[in-house]
Amino acid sequence: MSIKKERKSAHKKVHWLAYILLLIGAVMFLYPFLWMVSASLRSLEEVAVSGMSIWPDNWRWDNYAKALTAFPFGRYLVNTVITTVFPIVGTVLSSSIVGYAFARLKVRGSGILFVLVLSTMLLPGEVTMIPQFILFKNLGMLDTLYPLIVPTFFGSAFYIFLLRQFYSRLPVALEEAAIIDGCGYFKIWWKIFLPLSKPALMAVGVMVFMGSWNNFMGPLIYINSDKWKTLTLGLAGFQGTYATDTNLLMAAAVVITLPCILLFFTAQKAFMEGLTFSGSKES
Repeated sequence: MSIKKERKSAHKKVHWLAYILLLIGAVMFLYPFLWMVSASLRSLEEVAVSGMSIWPDNWRWDNYAKALTAFPFGRYLVNTVITTVFPIVGTVLSSSIVGYAFARLKVRGSGILFVLVLSTMLLPGEVTMIPQFILFKNLGMLDTLYPLIVPTFFGSAFYIFLLRQFYSRLPVALEEAAIIDGCGYFKIWWKIFLPLSKPALMAVGVMVFMGSWNNFMGPLIYINSDKWKTLTLGLAGFQGTYATDTNLLMAAAVVITLPCILLFFTAQKAFMEGLTFSGSKES
């Protein structure tokens, strides 16, 4: 009995130690964001003398109004929403149907083709950047939002792999019953597999949202006019103009960052379910 108690006590100590280490790590990662929020609610003089304190003496909510009216926030927000929503739709649909084909259609050469698709993940973005730029230049799409939207409708190797793994674990009886009822492969994907893959699609959607909302390199390469700038480009220009106004800069950064944080915590459960799905597979 004493040995069991000692083991139980040691187990509890290990758990408490793990929780303490995780708490320390969480504070270390959370502190910069808290300081950013705190700086956005202070006067410029208070930011200069506040040090590591994260509690403002005087709450300056008007900093947000000043920051958002200092540049065309509404126009940049609309452009950002367009270049976020359409890539989510395009990536989810294209990657889903390709992932379904790789998972359920067993044809000669499909394995080799799947390996070739995955091998594109090894290519750094710098390799395809110039050919893509030349392509969109020849198509007359520079200084528009098309270069940020069109490529997403051709799938993404990582998301194809993720959805292919999800579909490969779904029971074979589902499509066998659908085939008996006279459904084709496209109808099976649309009517059966797509509705069942909501957790995986949610995970893909969240990751695409994060990448598209925070995309800076793409707009920087393809967009020149102020009419089509996104929030990331607007924030970069804001930083150049108001670099000394740290409080206003932090206020703008908080507003732009907040949607990603809210979305992740709202969809966290579905996101984790999509990444850790382990449904039964029937042969």
